[in-house]
Amino acid sequence: MDQQTKKRIAVIPGDGIGQEVIPQALNVIRATGAAVEFTEFDWGADRYLRDGTTLPPDGFAMLARDYDAILAGAFGDPRVKTNIHAKEILLGMRFQMDLYANVRPVRLLDASLCPLKGVEPKDVDFVVIRENTEGVYGDLGGVFKKGTPDEIATQEDINTRKGVERIIRYAFEYCARHTKQDGSPRRSVLMCDKSNAMTHAGGLWQRVFKEVSTEFPQITTQHLYVDALCMQMVRDPRQFDVVVTNNMFGDIITDLAAGLQGGLGMAASVNIHPGRTSMFEPVHGSAPPIAGKDIANPFGAILTAAMMLAHLGMTRESEKIEAAVLEAVRQKKGTQDIGGTLGTREAGEWVAERAGK
Repeated sequence: MDQQTKKRIAVIPGDGIGQEVIPQALNVIRATGAAVEFTEFDWGADRYLRDGTTLPPDGFAMLARDYDAILAGAFGDPRVKTNIHAKEILLGMRFQMDLYANVRPVRLLDASLCPLKGVEPKDVDFVVIRENTEGVYGDLGGVFKKGTPDEIATQEDINTRKGVERIIRYAFEYCARHTKQDGSPRRSVLMCDKSNAMTHAGGLWQRVFKEVSTEFPQITTQHLYVDALCMQMVRDPRQFDVVVTNNMFGDIITDLAAGLQGGLGMAASVNIHPGRTSMFEPVHGSAPPIAGKDIANPFGAILTAAMMLAHLGMTRESEKIEAAVLEAVRQKKGTQDIGGTLGTREAGEWVAERAGK
């Protein structure tokens, strides 16, 4: 394969189980014969503890300039008490590269993975689109009189017209372009907020959602407060199609949504800015208590790799990976958290062998 035809992938395994599951995702990609080449970066806790470096000064510019996509693992290590490396690397990529849309598909591959009674794969097939560059994650605020009985801590929730409008429009455009697993069109966008309590930010989201929706008359609109959404997600996930929400609510509800599809170990995601280099990462964190024990579920990372290949136009290779993971789930060739008996490495090898056929 001509090197110039290959897509260049920056690989950042990060911390904890990221260093176990990302190598399995890479092996699966290689097994498909996808026209990619990998460059691995050691950004993470180990390097930070070794030399105090989180990433090079031009790291984000280099990623955006030289790579077609980024495949990242997880960040966070109890040895770094401030978690400064995770903030500078992971949040840095999202904020500095302006990856404003965090897209998290919620897909049930097999009924055995869902804790709800009588739920089939066709019943859990929605997407959460989370605003990724604003909200409380902007780390605006401060602490006054720290360590005293009069201590005051503030954390500002920032919502700009530009940020809110572009994520809502992205959600409607995503709904218009994408189909469900069964090939049927997506038809509705639900906006989730807490505007009955957070009236200023909520008012902005409400107004913009109403305005943008007029540009997509073929798409049905819905609204739920975040607490009601959590209840409805458990009561009847069939009613959801595309959900758009702010940074914090999106972070929280997608952990709940992951429970519907077999847990955090099955959940994939992408951080995207259309037309720019995007970053793909599984939803799970670094999971320090299970790191290094060969028990972490690699399927979330592998499915994230499939999303990346699809994004890069490699539909056939992406579909081979998804089919292999589905077969692994059905045959119980996974880790213990999804009813299997294999370790991280064995589960990844089983999928790679199937994806390579």
